[in-house]
Amino acid sequence: MPLVAGVDSSTQSCKVVVRDAESGALVRSGSARHPEGTEVDPTAWWEALEVAIERAGGVDDVAAVSVAGQQHGMVCLSDTGEVVRPALLWNDTRSAPAATALIDELGGAAAWADAVGVVPVASVTVTKLRWLAEHEPDSAAATAAVCLPHDYLTWKLRGTGDITTLTTDRGDASGTGYFSPATGRYRPDLLELALGRVPGLPTVLGPSDTAGRLASGALVGAGTGDNMAAALGVGAEPGDVVVSIGTSGTVFAVADKPSADASGLVAGFADASGRYLPLVCTLNAARVLDAVARMIGVDQDTFAELALSAPPGADGLVLVPYLEGERTPNLPTATGALHGLRLANATPAHQARAAVEGVLCGLADAMDALVAQGCRADRILLVGGGARSAAVRQVAPLVLGRPVVVPEPGEYVADGAARQAAWALTGTDSPPRWRLGAVDEVTGKPTPGLRERYAQARGKFLDRPAGS
Repeated sequence: MPLVAGVDSSTQSCKVVVRDAESGALVRSGSARHPEGTEVDPTAWWEALEVAIERAGGVDDVAAVSVAGQQHGMVCLSDTGEVVRPALLWNDTRSAPAATALIDELGGAAAWADAVGVVPVASVTVTKLRWLAEHEPDSAAATAAVCLPHDYLTWKLRGTGDITTLTTDRGDASGTGYFSPATGRYRPDLLELALGRVPGLPTVLGPSDTAGRLASGALVGAGTGDNMAAALGVGAEPGDVVVSIGTSGTVFAVADKPSADASGLVAGFADASGRYLPLVCTLNAARVLDAVARMIGVDQDTFAELALSAPPGADGLVLVPYLEGERTPNLPTATGALHGLRLANATPAHQARAAVEGVLCGLADAMDALVAQGCRADRILLVGGGARSAAVRQVAPLVLGRPVVVPEPGEYVADGAARQAAWALTGTDSPPRWRLGAVDEVTGKPTPGLRERYAQARGKFLDRPAGS
């Protein structure tokens, strides 16, 4: 049977999986770390991909490969294909003032939601281009083409060196702020509003299209954004809501119609299957759990044990987990805070419990926003590195207020990319059906008053003037 490879080029690392194209069975895998920071030279991603491919046993024997990458990152290339400056990543908040200005210049949030399904925040590529134009005009002038992380790696894999051959897909393009999922077209007027001109842009491919070939002759799939690939990886269908706890926290649903939320809470993305992927993103997820574990001096297993040893609701201790600023709600300069601290709950166990509940409360707010936009929540899928924590799995239904399905741990972004590669190989109307594997359904009675206390603590931030 032919083999296919899927790549997950995330914020923290690059992972490569090689799977059987027909059954989806894992054959081998490899990974490599990425540099830390909110701006990274894209050549470091390429070097990590080369290492990950080698550790995965190479790709000379695969029939197709596809790349999924972190969304929004601004990759600027010169006319000869050189990187102009380090890429600003999704979690770089320096363009927050640019986001505010762009919203005003187009006539408000509703105008942006109607145009591209996304209201600009610091994460979105279009705001980073405005920042570039204002703060690094020489870099802006040297930029002949703008692309996203997955676009860059797909282009490098093909080895053409010609920036006019850059490609992307509608899923990842829908996170730029200058592509409309509803029409399937770029909005060059919005790009010009941000940068002052329209540079070269990747050609937008369909879900099962191919971008070219490797030197070995293997097909290169369109690729997509990490959240879109995760939806493919878990086999999400309309009616499913995926709660992903990774570096960021994302909650997204597969939908048949595009969305346009003028509040900016829900980003109206496209998915990687030809449908749509309304999504809410928080900047603070698994790293909050890591940070609190460090603060109380324990490893993650002990952290989970401590969290589960504390009572639901942590005896009134509430963590608002805005340790990296926040995107939803849009508070880029906010910091985290503990509320309700008393002698009785000033223990490591209570702090661990409050951290788990705080992260999940933010994601529960995100799910509410999706439902308010008309998304169905027939099934809740809990995935991501954070979902491997026993505390997260057991507390999730108590906060989300409904049962959750936890698929067998896996590299769902890389798996989704591999599934897309198999789709490109077969050329069928829909991606191949791969068995998801064992799942665990977790239930529990919602914790009384927990989300109300969290909402009250969160409201102290929302009442502040913008930028405070």
